[in-house]
Amino acid sequence: MILGLLLVFFIGYLAITFEGVLKINKSAIALVTAVLCWVLIIIDSPEKNIVLEALSHHLSEISEILFFLLGAMTIVELIDAHDGFQNIVDRIKTTHKAKLIWLIGLITFFLSAVLDNLTTTIVMASILNKLVADQKTKWRLLGLVVISANAGGAFSPIGDVTTTMLWTGQQLPDVGAFMMNLFLPSLICVLVPTIVSSFSMKGNLEKAAITNENASSNFERNLIFYIGIGALVFVPIFKNITHLPPFMGMMFSLAFIWIATELIHRKKTHEDRKRFSVAATLQKIDTSSVLFFLGILLAVAALQEIGHLKSLAQILNDSLGNIYAINVAIGLLSSIIDNVPLVAAAQGMYDIAPAGEFTANGHFWQFLAYCAGTGGSCLIIGSAAGVAVMGLEKIDFIWYLKKISWLAVLGYFAGIAVYILLHV
Repeated sequence: MILGLLLVFFIGYLAITFEGVLKINKSAIALVTAVLCWVLIIIDSPEKNIVLEALSHHLSEISEILFFLLGAMTIVELIDAHDGFQNIVDRIKTTHKAKLIWLIGLITFFLSAVLDNLTTTIVMASILNKLVADQKTKWRLLGLVVISANAGGAFSPIGDVTTTMLWTGQQLPDVGAFMMNLFLPSLICVLVPTIVSSFSMKGNLEKAAITNENASSNFERNLIFYIGIGALVFVPIFKNITHLPPFMGMMFSLAFIWIATELIHRKKTHEDRKRFSVAATLQKIDTSSVLFFLGILLAVAALQEIGHLKSLAQILNDSLGNIYAINVAIGLLSSIIDNVPLVAAAQGMYDIAPAGEFTANGHFWQFLAYCAGTGGSCLIIGSAAGVAVMGLEKIDFIWYLKKISWLAVLGYFAGIAVYILLHV
């Protein structure tokens, strides 16, 4: 069974990787892979109820991510329907590609630390759709967005799922020390690819054509923009106040902006109300990307359930021994396998020690947060930000591998070097 499960996962992963060649949507492949993995588990298990309970547990955790994603995507689409992101577009005056790279990279980096890497990526994708007409140029910028969003999320306890896990799990309880120690390595992780890209991106870009046929009034545009951004920023605040999962805050924020739009447009004609409604916005959501998340996370959960991920962590510990080498390897693995179960495996494998490198806020946990957060940028399927961009903008896996992966690897190891120099 174990070999069969690994074979199914490997074949499914390859099929997703070569989606463009096979001409089969990656969401369908991911769902088939997930179902087959769990079929193999339950067939081989004498205790069916235990398997069902495990599946329900994993589905519960995955559902939180999916509902969070749906809420964020809906809010972003609603802002876009009201032409809200034009507020940012209007303030970006430059058409020089090199200057735009710096601007987009730094905005994404700091915004990701305040919101989260996934939401930030969705927002920046919407902005770039309004800024850039040429597809390849837009893809290059979106590649930098993925790198910047993951790096920005790595030094913030609310910027990435894994950092939130380490924060709430008491591995990184001191937020101030955690952010201070990881800020510079994370920033370097962005600056190096940005500097390199700025030399190759020359000339001026062609701005995307702006259509205003469905544009709302300036008042409505500004109001929905600020309410929407405020709603997204409120999500981590809601979590800190209530201690409820982040998706609850996202659902609350979505409900709030939903009510606001209903009130704003209540006196308009039926057609106008429908145009700017959340119901219309939901039809624009890329549900195939959500289903891809469901499939790939369930497949990874199957590997986690049979102990493969924890075994892998043990192998790393036995073969490498050094905490820095272990975390570097985990970071690179997170570009292939979702970083959430890898970090969860590390949390289960290593206990918080009273002293030394494994103490709370110790070097192992800090470095794990950096590596797991930024390593996923090396492949487009290695992070939620990358998967979101892949789904929203149809970026090809092979194209990203050729054009962006080496930049992400360069930034990843540059940040590693800075962290080691500062703390060894």
